[in-house]
Amino acid sequence: MSIPLSPYLERELRSDHAGETGAVSIYRGIEAVAKWRGNPDLQAFARMHGQTEAEHLAIVETCLPVAMRSALLGPWRLAGWLTGALPALFGAHAVYATIEAVETFVDRHYQQQIDHLERHGGPDGLLELLLKCQADEQHHRDEAAALAGPSRHWLLKAWCWTVGFGSEAAVVLARRF
Repeated sequence: MSIPLSPYLERELRSDHAGETGAVSIYRGIEAVAKWRGNPDLQAFARMHGQTEAEHLAIVETCLPVAMRSALLGPWRLAGWLTGALPALFGAHAVYATIEAVETFVDRHYQQQIDHLERHGGPDGLLELLLKCQADEQHHRDEAAALAGPSRHWLLKAWCWTVGFGSEAAVVLARRF
C-alpha cells in the first residue's frame, strides 16, 4: 500500500522505519544475551515485544517505498542490538529501565506525527496506523516501567539518558539519510 507522502511525512516515516528496524534489533540483542545467561523470563519478554516491533516494521514498510528508506539501516541494526544486549549483560532491571527510556521517546515521537496528521491531514489510514503503533509502544513502556520499579542507580539513570539522547539523534539522522 504505497501512499503519496508529503516531504514531511516521507522524512517522518523514514525515521519510523529506521526506529522500528532498530527496535527489532534491540529485542534480538536482549534475547541473545538472555539466552546466553539462561534467563527464560527475559527471553520471553524480548520475544513477545520483538514480535510486536516486527509487526510495526512491516506496517511502516507498507507505507514507505524502498527508495525512501534510510540508507543507514545497518548502523541502526547494530545500534539497536547493542542497546538491547548491553543492559541485558547487567540483568533484567537494566533491560526494563532501558525499554522504558526508549519507549518514552518513541511515544513522544509518534505523538508529534499524530498531532501533525490531526492538524494537516494525510493519506487515508496513516493516522490509524500510527495510533496503533503508539498504543503498542505505550504498553511496552508501561510494562517495562512496572517491571523495573522506581529504583534507578545513578549509572542506570545516565545510561537511560544516553539512550534517550541517542534516540533523538538517530531520528535527526534518519530523517535526512
